[in-house]
Amino acid sequence: MEKFTELLINSSYDPTKLILSLVGGFIPAMLWLMFWLREDKERPEPKGLIFLTLLAGMIAVIPVLPLQRLASQYITDQNNLLPVLVAIEEVMKFSAVSIIIFRNKFLDEPVDYALYFIVGALGFATLENALFLTYPINIGDTTVSVLTGNLRFLGATLLHAMTTGFVGCMLGLAFFKSNKMKLLYILGGLTVGIVLHTTFNFFIIKNNGGDVLTVFGFLWVFAVIIMLLFEKLRRMSEPLYITDRASIIV
Repeated sequence: MEKFTELLINSSYDPTKLILSLVGGFIPAMLWLMFWLREDKERPEPKGLIFLTLLAGMIAVIPVLPLQRLASQYITDQNNLLPVLVAIEEVMKFSAVSIIIFRNKFLDEPVDYALYFIVGALGFATLENALFLTYPINIGDTTVSVLTGNLRFLGATLLHAMTTGFVGCMLGLAFFKSNKMKLLYILGGLTVGIVLHTTFNFFIIKNNGGDVLTVFGFLWVFAVIIMLLFEKLRRMSEPLYITDRASIIV
């Protein structure tokens, strides 16, 4: 991401390539967004609120960069630094989505939590993908750009959606519980998300082909778990949906 900052400062940087980077970062996240919105087609959320949540996720990238740089100055051990960098990302994603959706009247069923947190994470991934694509596109390395885009689609974009989506699933499961229990569910969800994200990044940095394939497989298993939780939350939401329809008829 530091290379992205350097390129913006460099007057020779072609704005057209910046646009290409943004488009390249936008496509993978939007494909996943279409998938998850289809999962909630029975009672779709307001498009305006979906857009604001997506935008909030993108904006969350901005404070992450200086916070991670600051952490890097004080923590020199890479093994200790990695989970801190990941925790900054996960907490900022959670905070950005929370600002938009908490106390919002449209957040009225358990499955909404999972959906909005996934949307916010995809917004975060959109801008992050663009930052990773900026350097290879600027130097004209099409092969690296294509490979990076594919890996971001298969790995990092899904990773962000799953780790933050898991927090949303935990909140959905705690929908009918006390505020104290909701807080415990949030902390548990964030902890699991940080551990998964850290593990994924560790094996990517280690760059062992076999390990990368293993962690990608584990990530997809976790994605299946999120889908099952999403389905459970949707079933939990059905009585509320039926009650809401009945009140309209009456």
